[in-house]
Amino acid sequence: MQDRPEQTVSDNPLRHLTPAQFMALGGNAVVYIRPIKGAKLSELMEEEALGEEDQTEEFQIVVSADGSPLLVADSTEAVEEWLSDKNFGIVALH
Repeated sequence: MQDRPEQTVSDNPLRHLTPAQFMALGGNAVVYIRPIKGAKLSELMEEEALGEEDQTEEFQIVVSADGSPLLVADSTEAVEEWLSDKNFGIVALH
């Protein structure tokens, strides 16, 4: 059996940008959308905004590239409607 060299994980330099450098790259124009379960969403929120019945529901969260949450919606259609009048250059689905 052949020995495999250990894989090294390189540190991406984009993780170390200052806010000003990030904005210069267009960081304010980049958002991503991802599904999130109600239970996980409750962990992220400071107040208990979701009821027990919402814990298993799936929501859509829109997050700016710097990690700031912009919108939580209960459907992809609601996200699409919200994005329709925004001026984001890139919207990536994850």
